[in-house]
Amino acid sequence: MNIEKLTQGGFSIGVELPLDNDWSTSGEANRKRDGRPFGVPDMQHHAELIKQADGLGFRAAWVRDVPLYDPNFGDAAQIFETFTYLGYLASHTQNILLGTAAVVLPLRNPWLVRKAAATVQTLSHERLLLGVASGDRPSEYPIFGVDYHSRGERFRQAVEILRAIQDSKLVSGMKVLPEAPLPPLLVAGLAQQSPTWVGKHMQGWLAYPGTPNDHINRVALWREVAGDKPYVSFIHLDLEANPDAPIKRHRFGVSTGVNGLIQELESMKAAGVDHIGLHFRRNQQPLNETLEQIGESVLPKFHT
Repeated sequence: MNIEKLTQGGFSIGVELPLDNDWSTSGEANRKRDGRPFGVPDMQHHAELIKQADGLGFRAAWVRDVPLYDPNFGDAAQIFETFTYLGYLASHTQNILLGTAAVVLPLRNPWLVRKAAATVQTLSHERLLLGVASGDRPSEYPIFGVDYHSRGERFRQAVEILRAIQDSKLVSGMKVLPEAPLPPLLVAGLAQQSPTWVGKHMQGWLAYPGTPNDHINRVALWREVAGDKPYVSFIHLDLEANPDAPIKRHRFGVSTGVNGLIQELESMKAAGVDHIGLHFRRNQQPLNETLEQIGESVLPKFHT
């Protein structure tokens, strides 16, 4: 199963899209030159970069669900609609798992989410990891005609549909096509639910970025309610050219060389994290060079 592939070998490393360094010095200059608002990446090289990540052996590629660009948040994620983009990525890759981090269920019709997920499962040969969330941008809800304060209840109802618990509502002969194995569900945060509920109903946890020490207590809580189900998090990485550059912490991640990155990932593994997605929007070096460095010097130490 794809959830088992995610943690094969005990620990794995993926990428978080967009594959653009638009928050770097050069990226910021290019954004202003192009007249793009802050947080809107340049996607012109995304196809070649995702092929490179797939070929190098990164375990998963994670996309986010941002229905509307809001300048108050200043982050358009990968611009493209989540499931449409996953279908595109599936056609450009062979092995890398395709994850959502995470689909905002209260803003979507859950039956259509299930159909979209089944489509990606089929077209990708069952590489989908369906991360879901209740959402955290209050400005979106009135535009979609959804009550922000009831999003927790709507989330639970949607999960029942995604897990086929509500299939009794279908009249005789009705099906959700294409028929495909239900993808594993991973939750971002707690989605307005109790830890016990999340541990019971979800197959993995997408935890917010933090230091290795931050993750120790979070992992302990997850193990208490969910056993050995995967614990996933992310690092905003700026990989420096000097392999011995020390670790310097910034919000949600680190600036360091290859050796410091290995040290940070070893600490994440020791804290109980099962998978780390690397986010490159702060990265000062060209992304193709950074991906190559990690593929040659880092992945072989963890992907066995």
